[in-house]
Amino acid sequence: MKTLLKLTLLASTIAISSNLLAATTLKLAHAAPESDLQQNLSLFFKSEVEARSNGEIKVNIYPQGQLGSDKQMIDGSRAGIVDLAMVGLNNYSGLMPESAAFTLPFMFPSRETAYRVLDGEPGQEVLASFEKFGLKGLGFPENGYRNMTNNEKPIRTPADVKGLQMRVNNSKALNDMFNELGANPQQLPVSELYTALETGVVDSQDHPISVTLSFKFNEVQKYLSLTQHAYSPLVLTMNLRKFNSLSTEEQKIIEEVSAEAVAMQRKLSIEKEDEMIAELESQGMQVNRDVDGAAFQQAIQPVWNAYIEKNGDAMINKIKVAAK
Repeated sequence: MKTLLKLTLLASTIAISSNLLAATTLKLAHAAPESDLQQNLSLFFKSEVEARSNGEIKVNIYPQGQLGSDKQMIDGSRAGIVDLAMVGLNNYSGLMPESAAFTLPFMFPSRETAYRVLDGEPGQEVLASFEKFGLKGLGFPENGYRNMTNNEKPIRTPADVKGLQMRVNNSKALNDMFNELGANPQQLPVSELYTALETGVVDSQDHPISVTLSFKFNEVQKYLSLTQHAYSPLVLTMNLRKFNSLSTEEQKIIEEVSAEAVAMQRKLSIEKEDEMIAELESQGMQVNRDVDGAAFQQAIQPVWNAYIEKNGDAMINKIKVAAK
């Protein structure tokens, strides 16, 4: 009887160990703090994937650049060191130059228009293109509309941007835009931006509302102007070899949960934006809603011309058709 009991316990231990060894663990990385909506998406993804796979897939989340800068996360995901990465689409314009069309200033007049395009043929074409670089494109979470902050004055017209020491990301379109407006753009990783603003290395920056709040840039910036000069999509990708190593059912879970997570996060972004602006105001930030959008659109037309001269207008035309 004792021998039978021992054998039963041993068999149970082996079965549990085998299940643990069989489980796939995925590393999901993003650059935002845990208070950001990117973390909300990550937690939803983790919860749903683990539940629907009955624990066969585990997801570990690494927020706030724990696994490196945007470039390092992209390189890591292509190499298989990072399984899933969520970064701004602008970071892929070097690999896919045409994708820069999505981040041209004033490309999307509304979020709904952006969603139609990103979820439609142009966006799906870009997602499919990731496979050429060893990645599986899973969807376009929302970063939101970019707005300018600074320590000098409210920004109402293009002339107000002249002379600002503006931190920019690696988007050529946005660099060109701020050059065109007479600012002095300086590329800095977002992880270094708070200190750069605090010490005066730069005196202004542009980010969506959620990022300005989650990174606490309001502590080192006085004015927020709702310029909404560019819609800033994120993209969620997965190492293609890792994706292909999963069973058909597991791949389906990853794709379905990704789509649901994107939809959830977009909805949350819309619902919470006014609340986030109010929070920034309550903490002392002066919010300017009086922006001459038409004047800005006219002033940045050369940025569009430069993109077309280099990349052609095929993607822009596809976006315009899908936006209708």
